[in-house]
Amino acid sequence: MRTVFLLIISNIFMTFAWYAHLKNLHNRHWLVAVVVSWGIAFFEYLIQVPANRIGFYNGSFSLAQLKITQEVITLAVFVPFAVLYMGAPLKLDYLWAGCCLAGAVYFVFR
Repeated sequence: MRTVFLLIISNIFMTFAWYAHLKNLHNRHWLVAVVVSWGIAFFEYLIQVPANRIGFYNGSFSLAQLKITQEVITLAVFVPFAVLYMGAPLKLDYLWAGCCLAGAVYFVFR
């Protein structure tokens, strides 16, 4: 559970690093957005690297399981971010993407 919790926190940072500049820095030069995003991503890596190491070296997750877990978390973090923070409409496509990821989870964890 520690790995999953840390991956959720790191993914929140990653999502903001990748996409928040589209809302907050749209009128600034792209280099400003890069520097700000790198600054946010630094904190993401401070959490994500230990999370993956804990999960992998404790034998809790295989490499493929870590990756699929990260993808599920990415969608679970991205959808609320897109809808609540960026103001994007909630789409049924997110549900279908989640179903595809559920299939990936099944196959990688069986």
